[in-house]
Amino acid sequence: MKPDLKKAYAAQASVLKAMAHPTRLLILNSLKKRETCVCELRDLVGDDLSTVSKHLLVLRNAGLVAARREGNWLHYRLTCPCVLDFAACLAALERKNV
Repeated sequence: MKPDLKKAYAAQASVLKAMAHPTRLLILNSLKKRETCVCELRDLVGDDLSTVSKHLLVLRNAGLVAARREGNWLHYRLTCPCVLDFAACLAALERKNV
């Protein structure tokens, strides 16, 4: 395999790894509706703030979400909504195989 091609696939795999957690998929799907404060995401997920922040950091590092500060809180938004098309595809596959 060509080095450039392998590097491109590695980058894609890192995004898939970031998405490969139920909590992170929940966060991503929530953000498709609107920008959301981390405090609201904490309530949605039901975990403590530090756990939710770690999930958001993984998503940020993968380039899937971005944040802006407002006072003491960070507000997150989805940067690449098309990734949810892939998640919807996976959900359809799961329904088909049930």
